Amino acid sequence: MLLYAASDHAGFALKQALVAHARELGHEVLDLGPESPERVDYPDFGAKLGRAVAAKPGSRGILCCGSGIGIGIAANKVPGIRAVTAWDETSARLSRQHNDANVLALGERLIGPAVALAALEVWLSTEFEGGRHAGRVAKLDALPG
Repeated sequence: MLLYAASDHAGFALKQALVAHARELGHEVLDLGPESPERVDYPDFGAKLGRAVAAKPGSRGILCCGSGIGIGIAANKVPGIRAVTAWDETSARLSRQHNDANVLALGERLIGPAVALAALEVWLSTEFEGGRHAGRVAKLDALPG
């Protein structure tokens, strides 16, 4: 699967670990930055990743910042993006099963690396259930941007 990854400075170390792990799992990962842990603004990188995922149907994105919240909000400004902030394997799994999330946002200051890696694995391996959830996801996608 093609994955894009991005972060701000507060999520840089976690992004690096997630990118390495996703590659070990056999995924192609394009790192959209930043290239160092020097201070940057999360809206810039969240939007950049959102645009990349939206332009490449079937791809997904991994975002990291201090909480996972701000960078996910930035990505959600892009039409077609369903970014979710997950805190564990359960929230990651449900975001795929029920919401067909195409971007996973994680907070380096809120969860440890082991939990983040496990959440990523579950998120990457979980399929959208469709069924009763399909109509709701269609309504999300139809909301004005």
